[in-house]
Amino acid sequence: MFRSDPLTDDHQQPTMRDAFAAHAADLLDADPRTAVVLADISADRFRAAAAIHPHRVINVGIREQLMIGVAGGLALAGMRPIAHTYAPFLVERAFEQVKLDFEHQGTSGVLVSVGASYDWAEGSFTHFSPRDVALFDTLPGWRVFVPGHAAEVPALLDRAVDSDQGAYLRLSLRHNAVPHGDADDTLTVLRSGTRATVVAVGPVLDNVLAATAGVDVTIAYTNTPRPLDSTGLRHLAALTGDTVVMVEPYLEGTSDWLITRALADRPHRLLSIGVGRDELRRYGTAAQHERLHGLDPDGIAARIRRFLDPADA
Repeated sequence: MFRSDPLTDDHQQPTMRDAFAAHAADLLDADPRTAVVLADISADRFRAAAAIHPHRVINVGIREQLMIGVAGGLALAGMRPIAHTYAPFLVERAFEQVKLDFEHQGTSGVLVSVGASYDWAEGSFTHFSPRDVALFDTLPGWRVFVPGHAAEVPALLDRAVDSDQGAYLRLSLRHNAVPHGDADDTLTVLRSGTRATVVAVGPVLDNVLAATAGVDVTIAYTNTPRPLDSTGLRHLAALTGDTVVMVEPYLEGTSDWLITRALADRPHRLLSIGVGRDELRRYGTAAQHERLHGLDPDGIAARIRRFLDPADA
């Protein structure tokens, strides 16, 4: 069997996947513990690395469960495996193997996806994965990185590989115009206001900035939603009336439990904006899905306006 890789990258600038493949190849050269396990997707990007490191670039074909099993075996042997394919095949299809071959065995690896929630919307529901981060929330200790720009990817991959925790790096074709984020897990404040703290995760930041132009709110950015910077969130929320808006590029409400836990000792208001639970069956393009889920600037602006001023909505 053959699985095509129709996701079209915009080569006017390096994509997150380009940045990942280039830096993973550098890690293979620099660190003999690293190995890359593929399931056909992105194999062309690792062809040169495979020629240099034939025993540490392993393509199992379109067998995603086997890919995770091989990565788990490498981890048990003391390696730091990086498993990579489309998000729904890496996380949802192979979740039992993630649970058993990593979590149950007491070991860990780095999982790197492409496709995000609906990057290749034309490919239909089989290629959608808005539920991926919610699944990782059922496993203890996993870190989740959601870059908003290709330039953020190398540092996040380094942090994932250097850690002994499980790590999920979620790549997307959706991106911000420029990179942001600190070199740790803390929230980065881009704008200060008084009416609410709006947390933007990864590639939704530019839409959030456009949606809140002229609105008296604090804008904070993170490309590391797990662990969420609860200390920073508590501080910012205290300055904005304990009113929080969470905007995520995956399933709406995924982070509700973390925000509620962080602010459990004081009354607070929370609005969650993300990918809706209804299946959109007229697949169209990623930009159309973004608009229909209300993650474009107009949709985000309308939700925040109704939340802050319900009487005027």
